[in-house]
Formats: sequence, C-alpha cells, structure tokens
Amino acid sequence: MEPARTIRVAAVGDIMMGTTFPESILPPEDGATLFRSVAPLLAGYDVVLGNLEGPLTDAERSPKCPKPRRDGRPCFAFRTPPRYAARLAEAGFTAVNVANNHSLDFGMEGLDNTLDVLGAAGIQPVGGERVAEFTVEGKTVAVAGFSYSLRTRYVHPLLDVEAAREIVGELKGVYDVVVVSFHGGAEGAQAMRVADAEEAFLGERRGDVVRFARAVVDAGADLVLGHGPHVPRAIEVYRGKLIAYSLGNFAVYSMFNIKGPSGLGYALQAELDPETGNIVRFRTPSVALLHPGIPHPDPSGKAEALLRKLSEEFLAGEPDAAARRETLSRLWK
Repeated sequence: MEPARTIRVAAVGDIMMGTTFPESILPPEDGATLFRSVAPLLAGYDVVLGNLEGPLTDAERSPKCPKPRRDGRPCFAFRTPPRYAARLAEAGFTAVNVANNHSLDFGMEGLDNTLDVLGAAGIQPVGGERVAEFTVEGKTVAVAGFSYSLRTRYVHPLLDVEAAREIVGELKGVYDVVVVSFHGGAEGAQAMRVADAEEAFLGERRGDVVRFARAVVDAGADLVLGHGPHVPRAIEVYRGKLIAYSLGNFAVYSMFNIKGPSGLGYALQAELDPETGNIVRFRTPSVALLHPGIPHPDPSGKAEALLRKLSEEFLAGEPDAAARRETLSRLWK
C-alpha cells in the first residue's frame, strides 16, 4: 500500500537579492544564477515560503533613510528591482513573507509595488490581511504572517499574543491547515539560543517568540516558521506541531553579515498529516552562504549540526525533555 499523501512545505530564511540604494549592488547575471544551486532543495513542494527582506520597487524616496544620519552610522534601506520577482518564481517560491522590518524601507509606495509584482509573478505575499491560500489534496492551507513591527493591515501583531491567538483561531475555523510565519527575536550570533523570555534588539522590543509560537499552536496553527534573527535557532515539536524558531539567512547579497553562524542557513522540508496537521517527518539540508551572500548546498552539514545542538540545549530545560527529544529525533530524518 502506498503511504498516505502528505502536505509538503518547504521554507527558508531571509532573502535580500541585492539593492539599488544608496548605490547599485546587484548579483552576477542580474540574479539569474542566485538560486540556481539551491533550487533543487525547493522543488516538488506544495508550498514554498521565504522571508523577503526589503521591497521590490523603483520608488525614489526612502522615509527610513531620507538623509545621512547625524551619528555617522549607516542607515539600512533595501531597494531591489521589481524584475527580481521573476527570480523568486524561477527558484520555486509560491509565497513570501512581507511582514518584517524592511518591507516599508521605501514606504507604502514600495510595499504596494512589491505586492503588485509578486502577484504578477504568481507568488502570494504573506503578512497581516494578506493570507496566502493553497489547496492540496482537497485540503485548504493558509499561510499567515506576523511581526513585532507596528500593527498595520500588512502586519499582524507578534507582541500582542492574545490578538495573535484570536487571528489564528479564526483562520483555523476557515482553513484545514494553518501555517504561521513570524518575524521576531533578537539578531546575530549572540541570539542563537532562544528562550521563553522577552527579547530586544537595539532598544526595540522583539517579542517572546516561544510564548508566541506555542500560543498560536494552541490556537490552531499546524506549522510555525521563524525569521529575523539572521542565524539558525532551535526546532521543537510542540503538541505534534513543528516550530522552527529561526531559519537563518538564505540569500542575502552583499549587504548582510555572513560571518560564522550568520552564513549558515537551511531549507526546512516538512511533511504534514493532511487530516491533523501534525508533523509526519522533516529534513533540514544545510546551506552555506558564499561571499558576498550567495547560497550553496553544504554537504558538510554545518547548519544542521548546529540546529541539532541548539535544539538539544533548548529542550534540556523542558520538564518532559527526554520524551520530547525522542519525538524530535524520530521525526527529523
């Protein structure tokens, strides 16, 4: 007898495909080869999601960086050419999260341009009222996006956990399977170890991502995918559902730190039971970012080794640590 068909989701971390602001720094061949070596990791999945850092726009004015800072520090605003939406489609992406701290780098004009070109490329944007919808084997699948950023029609609140519960509960009443993407947590190598506590970065509240993730699972989420720290973080199975606390960087051309763990990413390849939404099995093939931020498969498995270590440490503090480690090990292929 053939095994039952699962709902297959591939997800990766942060994506920034080059910028034209404040000067043009774009990848070779206008990005045509940026994802070439890692595209096979995304092939054959029902849903393929990444976190898009920055707008796809030609807008001229950045409200975020209107002029040089008085303190001399750089101001990071990204502006990727709209034609690069085709690069995402060619790599296999069917949805991208836009609920993050760079989506408004060029204001609402830039975000509206992004939504338009993504739609034209056949890619569904995820964030706030923008919920991606798929039908797989007769089951409806929703992908919703949350962020610590100020709540708008494009951003659901990560900091307001009770509001997040309500939103996810409403989605679960409509869809068979609910996937939650969130952008939250501190950044960098010092932030790899996630804890059930409020986090901040550069004086900005970034949420308690453990509390958030478990709360949305309690409310009906079947898979929770974290972005924002720019490094891999622990994975856990909570009440039968997979939570990945940060998928790390995936393709961040030129403008991001890719030293140490910031240069390690992975493709989460998850299979969900279509009846229960529970995780059936998952894989985490490693990706290494080669200078200046181009992703390549990493047969040495550095990211996966780090993930397993971080996950072991994270679960060590749980009251049922042994049972939860066994479950994670059994499902992690």
